[in-house]
Amino acid sequence: MIQFNVLGPLRVSRDGAELRVGPAQRGLLLSLLLAYAGEKVPLTEILDVLWGDDPPPTATNVVHRHVGALRRILEPGLPAREPGRWLLSEGGGYRLDVDPDTLDLARFRQLTEQARAAAGAGLTEEAVTAYGKALGLWRAAAVTGLPLEAQAHPVFAGLDRERFAVVEEAATLALETDQAGQILPELQRAAELQPLDELLLTLLVRSLAATGRQAQALRAYQEIRARLADELGVDPGPQLAEVGERLLSGELLAAPTGTAAPAFVPAQLPNDLATFTGREKELADLLGQPSGTLVIGAVGGMAGIGKTTLAVHLAHRVADRYPDGQLYLNLRGFGPDGSAVTPAEAVREFLEALGVPAEAIPVGLDARTALYRSVLADRRLIVLLDNARDLQQVRPLLPGSGGSLVLVTSRNRMAGLVAGHGARLIGLGLVSEDEAADLLGQRLGHDRVAAEPAAVSEIVERCGRLPLALAVVAARAAANPSFPLAAVAAELRAGAPGLDAFTVPDAEADPRAVFSWSYRALSSDAARLFRLLALHPGPSVGVAAMASLAGIPVRQAGTLAGELAYSSLLTEGLPGRYTLHDLLRSYATELMADHDPASEQAAARTRLFDHYLFTGRAATDRYTRTQIPVEPDGPAPGVTPEVVADREAAPAWFAGERLPLRELIRTAAATGHDRHTWQLVWAQEIFLLRRGDWEEAASYARSAVAAADRLGDPIARAHAHFSLGRAETLLRHDDEARADLELSLAMFVQEGHCAGQATVLNYIGYLAERLEHYEEALDYSRQALSVYERIDDSFGQAMALNSIGNLLGTIGDAQGALPYCRRAVKLFRELDDRHGEGAAWDSIGVAHLQLTQFAEAAECFARALELFRADASRNFEAVALDHLGDAQRSLGDLGAARASWHAAATILDDHDRPAAATVRAKSRV
Repeated sequence: MIQFNVLGPLRVSRDGAELRVGPAQRGLLLSLLLAYAGEKVPLTEILDVLWGDDPPPTATNVVHRHVGALRRILEPGLPAREPGRWLLSEGGGYRLDVDPDTLDLARFRQLTEQARAAAGAGLTEEAVTAYGKALGLWRAAAVTGLPLEAQAHPVFAGLDRERFAVVEEAATLALETDQAGQILPELQRAAELQPLDELLLTLLVRSLAATGRQAQALRAYQEIRARLADELGVDPGPQLAEVGERLLSGELLAAPTGTAAPAFVPAQLPNDLATFTGREKELADLLGQPSGTLVIGAVGGMAGIGKTTLAVHLAHRVADRYPDGQLYLNLRGFGPDGSAVTPAEAVREFLEALGVPAEAIPVGLDARTALYRSVLADRRLIVLLDNARDLQQVRPLLPGSGGSLVLVTSRNRMAGLVAGHGARLIGLGLVSEDEAADLLGQRLGHDRVAAEPAAVSEIVERCGRLPLALAVVAARAAANPSFPLAAVAAELRAGAPGLDAFTVPDAEADPRAVFSWSYRALSSDAARLFRLLALHPGPSVGVAAMASLAGIPVRQAGTLAGELAYSSLLTEGLPGRYTLHDLLRSYATELMADHDPASEQAAARTRLFDHYLFTGRAATDRYTRTQIPVEPDGPAPGVTPEVVADREAAPAWFAGERLPLRELIRTAAATGHDRHTWQLVWAQEIFLLRRGDWEEAASYARSAVAAADRLGDPIARAHAHFSLGRAETLLRHDDEARADLELSLAMFVQEGHCAGQATVLNYIGYLAERLEHYEEALDYSRQALSVYERIDDSFGQAMALNSIGNLLGTIGDAQGALPYCRRAVKLFRELDDRHGEGAAWDSIGVAHLQLTQFAEAAECFARALELFRADASRNFEAVALDHLGDAQRSLGDLGAARASWHAAATILDDHDRPAAATVRAKSRV
């Protein structure tokens, strides 16, 4: 019988005798097929894993030959070109036919599912036993022995993440049920491989204490605390710190993980509607769901039907069942401007709400989702996903394990949630006439409603029994208690033709009249602001941006926003930030087209662009000096840019406005605002690059290049091509990067733009250095220094000096490097530039390493690490950690070195896998 093993080194055996697979590339192919555990592997992915971005012309034929060889290894008597029993061709790929009896990975997953099922049924002893058997199948890290760059592939790296997630599940359950000793060995093995994973480490310390190993638990905690302080410069997180305090005080760790208070308890639910009424059947359906398991209620229906109101009300009703809090996000799946929240953005929002520091959040969706599910693994909370577009938008936001309640609202039926995740679909229709009347009664008083039944019936009819329309009517009538309801009905009767977005099929409803009537009650200034808000892309807008949009003082904008909120035409989600319902945005768009001349609309749009451009420019100036200076014309009259208080406020502003900025760049490009397009890209470029959002930066830069080309402005084109070249360099698109950077340089030289010329020269030097063309890189950096000195640019001189010093150290002249780098440190410190100073300290550390001055090197790298963290420069933080590990190894502290390399690789995993694989390889030597 054939047996495959991938939970450790790759092994294939027949009846106990090990089979030789052959060359490394063939072993890699077999490992990939096994990692898919019986599913088809597309040929495109095989080519990517075997050759990366540069497969040879014969790659497909090579794969065919490897497949044929594997078939003959598995079935020695198989005739040529026969598929045989195991390895099958399948629609543009291959599938290896395996099951739990033949593959340890499949057996691991089968046992894990058995454990989860037993736990769900309350059979905790059986569950812990099954978890232990599953984890016992692991002999080492997955596919140990493959080429290091291959091990970094998401398919293989995901196997290890799957293991650690199961370890956490098992240890948590074992602690809850006094069986910690059964999982402790597997927990210890996992903690050795993940020495900086605080959740694993917390579980380890608790499990040691729970099994009577108090001294060992205390020693482990002290070692973990020292490691976090020495290697990362941080204290233990709240959960781990609480465990340590209990150990030190001699308390027993009796609180089960499932009920312990989490470090952060988000409470993001919008306010429940105090006058909520009706929907009894739907509530009964949702409230009848079983507790203690992952439940997804997909609430669907047309716009304005009351989906969000119902979901929020339900969430408040059951909030006490979920002690770890509530997450809420409007996904804007049906925004009129196409500005739906991307899954990556949504996961980031939730991670931040759960207390994960912004600098610790990975860039890619897969990495963010894995972290999100890890954070939620032992929590019971409510996740309300409002206004979802489709399953792809929702799936990454689903917790990975049971215990939480997920509510999804959408205008679509979300059949994928029902089919793939067992969701209960609750379809909402119009409220009944009685429910509509009761809704009015709740808001206006039942006596007032009962006194005018005919008027109430007409109001209900003209609102089409649509809850949103009824709510607006009620707000107007409640604000004017002396109005007879008959007068309200008459105003509706005299309203404008129906709003298409609100039209209810087969009903003589006129909800547009509701909004027009509420709108007509506004002051003229508030009405104008409401119309112009149609130009803002959302999802929320601050008062300062409103002021610039309307060309009015900020104080007046705040007053008018309050008037709109009072009339239920805006909602104040956070202090000073307002949201405009999609349907009301559609109505505002219609009004603007009817009332505001094209020239006024264009002026307002320009003011909005200028608001974000000049605020973004101020934030960039606070944040960094690495941008080539841009001197845009002054803002349009009436624009009030926001004040960016200090350096720390700059990235916070960019993070909070990233969705409006994204949509404004798209809108500027689409509406012919080419100057704004490339300058808005310039303003946020460095923020994206330092966060590691390189693909997004490259996409924006391409828009900037197209806009600059349309303008025909050589300086704009030089800036845009430099932006694109920088992003392409980081993405390792080396040929394209070099072409864009050289084009940028030529244009800056032609225009006599010395600052641009020097900056591009220095960056071409960086690209040449990364390609190991060191003498060429040194020449470019020296050219850059010469230009910077000529124009007396201290910051540019510091950058070029550090580049020269770093390059001298790289080619073996460490003594010659130190004076350049020390001059750079002095200049950066005088300029109060933490990022630049960190880079210079890192270069000095590299020189000390080459001079075998290991203690001095470690001190320099530690300084660089501290500065990069203060600057939120994640990619550079990884560089400093990598170098710190080199110094620690040279000092003989291999444990500390491995921890540093592990931390560096974890950061790099998300956006620079080749570098991550290189770093990770060091810890395995």
